[in-house]
Amino acid sequence: MPRFMHRKGKYNIPSFNQLWKPAAQTLPNAPELTSRGNRPLQMDFEHHLKALVYYHLEEHVSAQDLLQELRENDFARQYIAPPGGIEKSSFSEANNSRGLEQFLYVFEQLYSQAYQTFPVEHSQLGELIAIDGSLIDGVLSMTWADYRKGSKKAKSHLGFDINRSIPRKVYLTDGKGDERPFVSKILAPGQTGIMDRYYQHHGNFDLYQHEGKHFVCRIKANTRKTCIKANELPENSFIFYDAIVLLGTPSINQTKEEVRLVGYTVGGTEYWIATDRFDLTAEQIAMAYKLRWEVEKFFAWWKRHLKVYHLIARSEYGLMVQILAGLITYLLLAIYCNNEHGEKVSIKRVRELRNQMRNEIAQIGENASEAKHSGFHGDLPIHASP
Repeated sequence: MPRFMHRKGKYNIPSFNQLWKPAAQTLPNAPELTSRGNRPLQMDFEHHLKALVYYHLEEHVSAQDLLQELRENDFARQYIAPPGGIEKSSFSEANNSRGLEQFLYVFEQLYSQAYQTFPVEHSQLGELIAIDGSLIDGVLSMTWADYRKGSKKAKSHLGFDINRSIPRKVYLTDGKGDERPFVSKILAPGQTGIMDRYYQHHGNFDLYQHEGKHFVCRIKANTRKTCIKANELPENSFIFYDAIVLLGTPSINQTKEEVRLVGYTVGGTEYWIATDRFDLTAEQIAMAYKLRWEVEKFFAWWKRHLKVYHLIARSEYGLMVQILAGLITYLLLAIYCNNEHGEKVSIKRVRELRNQMRNEIAQIGENASEAKHSGFHGDLPIHASP
């Protein structure tokens, strides 16, 4: 028998059910979540996941805000919250100490589903993964997130699948955590990491090529370069440099493997792009680097519209749970928008979904009120959620 059973309830909210369905399908095979002590779990993993998805979907800004909703909103109390409700201490303990393995499993399963079914853009450029980090403001009690005196920050390190416009992998460190070591963890062989100047590291450029992973990375304009072979430049193009080079100073930090270096100008700004993609044209390399902005746009949208950096956990463990829940919510929205509208995620579609949910919930309230005033004293018909 599956370890996670989908609970039947009095509320059948088709719009939420449709959003939730891909997550529900992952639960039967998810790692089992067990109590660490003698007491049974007050909140199992399904309720934990559903509560955090609801938290981000409805743009709540604190754990207290969410818990009040789970107590006072009929739909949230009966469909989102555990059967006996959830106390603040138990909710905090769940966020900060358990469920990480399960959240990671659901995230990976949803990404796999989207990877296999979403339309692929920029296929002529290969599998593109934009890599970037984002700082998260912390609080003084987050002693693990030392950033500088009087300031606490954490940092998420994200790989974003440009071809499908969805997050692929995520890691978490303190705010001073170096982003460059995560490139090899994020990329799979054959994929191309798109990175800004912070990721320039000549030893890593060699490493990626040895691992069979590719890179398109902006570098500093004053980087020393030893030209091995100059490539022919296209006429009337914004490309002003294209050559096979060694980067860095000999015997100090020079690359051992040859690197292609493309220089171009856009809007009066010079860009120097190092890559091992010898198969692309210079214009295609410039296009690939331009697509790096997709991860910046994702971070901005994700933080603004799902309120993912409004902390409900203070430990490193708990913050990772919250980040994964925010990514899972985004993937659910991406799958929903693709299946229902054939589109990418947009705030327009998210608002439509929220309004549809609220209208369905309001209709249930009206039906219950009419039943009460008509003298009907039995339970409302029970609808099984899909």
